[in-house]
Amino acid sequence: MSGYGRECADIVRAARPGSYRIGMILGSGLGSLADEVEDAVRIPYSHLTEFPISSVTSHSSELVAGTLAGVPVVILSGRAHYYEGGDPTVMRTPVETLRELGCEILLATNAAGSLREDVAPGNPMLISDHINWSGKNPLIGEEDEKRFLDMSSAYDPDLRAAMTKIAEATGAAVPEGVYMWFSGPSFETPAEIRMAKALGADAVGMSTVPEVIIARFLGMRVAAMSIITNYGAGLQAHALSHDETKSVALKGMDRMKQLVRAFVKEIGND
Repeated sequence: MSGYGRECADIVRAARPGSYRIGMILGSGLGSLADEVEDAVRIPYSHLTEFPISSVTSHSSELVAGTLAGVPVVILSGRAHYYEGGDPTVMRTPVETLRELGCEILLATNAAGSLREDVAPGNPMLISDHINWSGKNPLIGEEDEKRFLDMSSAYDPDLRAAMTKIAEATGAAVPEGVYMWFSGPSFETPAEIRMAKALGADAVGMSTVPEVIIARFLGMRVAAMSIITNYGAGLQAHALSHDETKSVALKGMDRMKQLVRAFVKEIGND
């Protein structure tokens, strides 16, 4: 632990006493889910030591603690990305804060580009595994032997099974896929997308992987979902843009919210 996570958790507890089981990180276009938290306290990242302020317009940079579907949750509404400053540890203190508040489970969401025709924009994809193409790792520099972290089940099989069951019960199956992390901020080239497909990726994006590594290092169980906002470069006729990422993420928000609420209710009451 850096120590800042404990300090930030104390600030949250002073504003809203209690403990939490589920923490969430909301990606591009998904921040409105935080508006549904009841009995909430909202703390700007600027009021929390070592919390990074995102420069991305669709990330509100606010911690929200309260209840969702009757379950105590802490939501990180917005994340800072590696490409904003070149630091793979940028989300360490926020994730440590979740753990200090008692969160045993992290649910991370992001916006991603699909490499599969059957996983179209506007739909969610459950992440089953990842490829860290950037080569960056937030555990570089750790001296503890825990740095040699087993990532063979980074995305918890039981949590994935629960989400799959929930999706089927609420109307439509959600495909699983491998997420490949590129550093960004430029989008991938068509050649990079062809490479990603050849290596076994189903979607590409610019976040999440460092947070998953940190959460697993801290002993948290992890589930993650992408909202598909576009096809990868060379797989669609028009150019890629962040405006498209934001607008399509909003269109898929209702389905994502439905899944997240049901997931929180089931897992939080286990």
